[in-house]
Amino acid sequence: MEFQIGTEPMAGSEAAIFVPADEGRDHLVVIGNGMAGCRAVEELLARDAGRYRVTIFGAEPHVNYNRIMLSPVLAGEKTFQDIIINDRAWYDDNRIDLIVADPVVAIDRSARTVTSQSGRTVAYDKLLIATGSDPFIIPVPGKDLPGVISFRDMKDVDAMLDAANRGGDAVVIGGGLLGLEAAHGLTLRGMKVTVLHIMPTLMERQLDEAAGWLLKSALEARGQTILTGADTAEICGDGKVEGVRLKDGTLIPASLVVMAVGIRPCVALARAAGLDIGRGIKVDDHMVTSDPDVLAVGECVEHDGNVYGLVAPLWDMCRSLADGLTDRHTGYKGSVTSTKLKVAGLDVFSAGDFSGGEGCEDIVLRDASRGVYKRVVVKEDRVIGAVLYGDTADGGWYFDLLKRGEDVADIRDLLIFGQAFASGGGALDPKAAVAALSDDAEICGCNGVSKGQVVACINAGACSLDAVRAGCKASASCGSCTGLVETILALTLGEDVQSGPKTMCKCTSFGHDDVRREIVAQGMTSIPEVMQKLHWSTPDGCSSCRPALNYYLLCALPGAYVDDQQSRFVNERMHANIQKDGTYSVVPRMWGGLTNPRELRAIADVVEKFNAPMVKVTGGQRLDIFGIKKEDLPAVWADLNAAGMVSGHAYGKSLRTVKTCVGSEWCRFGTQDSTGLGVKAERMTWGSWMPHKFKIAVSGCPRNCAEATIKDFGIVCVDSGYELHVGGNGGIHVRVTDLLCKVATEQEALDYCAAFTQLYREEARYLERTAPWIERVGVDYVKARIVEDDAGREALRARFLFSQQFMQDDPWAQRAAGQHAELHQHIAQVRPLETI
Repeated sequence: MEFQIGTEPMAGSEAAIFVPADEGRDHLVVIGNGMAGCRAVEELLARDAGRYRVTIFGAEPHVNYNRIMLSPVLAGEKTFQDIIINDRAWYDDNRIDLIVADPVVAIDRSARTVTSQSGRTVAYDKLLIATGSDPFIIPVPGKDLPGVISFRDMKDVDAMLDAANRGGDAVVIGGGLLGLEAAHGLTLRGMKVTVLHIMPTLMERQLDEAAGWLLKSALEARGQTILTGADTAEICGDGKVEGVRLKDGTLIPASLVVMAVGIRPCVALARAAGLDIGRGIKVDDHMVTSDPDVLAVGECVEHDGNVYGLVAPLWDMCRSLADGLTDRHTGYKGSVTSTKLKVAGLDVFSAGDFSGGEGCEDIVLRDASRGVYKRVVVKEDRVIGAVLYGDTADGGWYFDLLKRGEDVADIRDLLIFGQAFASGGGALDPKAAVAALSDDAEICGCNGVSKGQVVACINAGACSLDAVRAGCKASASCGSCTGLVETILALTLGEDVQSGPKTMCKCTSFGHDDVRREIVAQGMTSIPEVMQKLHWSTPDGCSSCRPALNYYLLCALPGAYVDDQQSRFVNERMHANIQKDGTYSVVPRMWGGLTNPRELRAIADVVEKFNAPMVKVTGGQRLDIFGIKKEDLPAVWADLNAAGMVSGHAYGKSLRTVKTCVGSEWCRFGTQDSTGLGVKAERMTWGSWMPHKFKIAVSGCPRNCAEATIKDFGIVCVDSGYELHVGGNGGIHVRVTDLLCKVATEQEALDYCAAFTQLYREEARYLERTAPWIERVGVDYVKARIVEDDAGREALRARFLFSQQFMQDDPWAQRAAGQHAELHQHIAQVRPLETI
């Protein structure tokens, strides 16, 4: 495989025409390295891997990625690496020549060649056009101002992230799926967002008026401003976007405008080549255009008068195309489409025709308390359309009934209550419901995978969820069909299913990552709300999930979420470490390991006053006072506070210590002021709650006296600056740090420290130290987020410092002032009455 970037122009002469080396095979050239083009190649390889020599031209500088998942990237739920469909290895393994950042600009059908922007000319035997669609930009004044963008590719996402990092107001024009996803992501990134939609109902192609109203209300409750019936007159600004004016005169301020009003098939290249064009590139049932050597697939095509913008029809087209190229000729007959979406964390499903009309019967269920709306449209005893909001579990069943045209007269009265009731009762085994689905029932809408394809993948050797994801891509994108795939695994393999990721605990089927994602996506603000919306199987959770949920909410909602004390372990509730005799140890904070006479006198006085039996120097350069009774803790803290000392958080899943050496101030080997930097780092990070305990160290030279290379974040001072290390652990399983990078200044070291800390806080699982976290995600991932992404690093740093505004209140001072006094009361002794 040859990976090329189209930067050096090549002569357009006959001698410069590229002819594939393997002339024993026909040469298939694909214009478009997106989802449709690469899926067509995948289908072709699955049928006859040696049939064609393949060259793919891509306009973007990337391998093939999942455009459906751009919204989670914008929202911060996924990274670009998470949404790659075909990595470099796939092109290598299949001997595909990939040419990126070099779009094809001309097709010569008579010579059977294509020419790229850089001047490269390539000959073909068969040509596949998969150019997708172009965003529609409404023709209003100001549409070309800097700050007006669409939402179609990674470049658009990067532009939105850059704007979000600067802050301000954003206007999204278009209340369809893409527009609402853009608005959701920008809201999560901190921008004030207004959505303008010209129609009276959001997502009017997928939702009826009632479901659209519910969606609008839910989005407004999350802080977005939604204006329906809003007609844009102009985009205002002097040299850049400053606002949007509506035709009614309303002016909405904005520093960013996202156009998401629709798409059009990208047909300019095909039209210039003389192919038949209607609304799209006209194709027959085998995806062949008006030229028998030129095929087309995806959003750019028109088949039987229809164009499609959903992925399921595209996958059907790719299968028919591959069949045709391998002499099977099954033929594409059009697609019945359904849409199952999670818009800003809200579940939505629609299928078929829900416009109603003569002969149609509407069956409607509304459950206001649960935020559920269901509408099934029946005509001549057959389902012809369905709209679901809030509860989409039965979407696949309704869609299966619709596609098969099944007579529903016998279950008419129970139809709206879903498959379980319609099949004979509310206690239907979920496995039985999935078993009843036909083989062509759609399981994964993102990747167009049917139940039969999942079963075939399992029968071919996929024995786990990850193996199914890798084999047929079911559940590999948004993950909403994961439960269905796991059920099919269980039905097909029984006890031979290999276990997947662990759940948080026995109270839930969700893993830690899923829970963290859903808390943010659904805007949940309390532990009971999380348990309700994520279907906890216990009423109040357990000792495993409650502390985790408390931390995840605290991290996601700094300043807004109230810490739930009953969900903390005893040491964190008491702000001291309980010992085996029931007394507590107290560790005051000593900034960077420094102390002074006033602090030492205060500690000595506390030891004598409260008869503490032991004082010990800790490994973190602090003093630990042992043997303090529970009822004496507030008084001890008051005395230490009077000397200017605060909690050392030696008991918490939080910053513990910042260990230092004396550095250049005293040591003849010191290269920098390691003590001073350690004090600054500790004052920046103290008080912050973490997934687990977190330790920092600063060594003044490579001799590393402060043991910085076995700390969660370590700084080693060198002559030219500071080496930054991450992921060390000095516990039972010692792990030496990974080198993150080298920086030149103290401020850079502090900035990188804040960014790394926040990345760990936001993405690690509760009770996961930095060492296993980095081993799980890989140090290259951390470097990509912290070192290589300047804007992302700054955003992480800013979020950490914002959170710290609410964290750096000394809990000892609060308890000394009487807060939660009931926790420190002496336990009464109950003795039997004397007998008389």
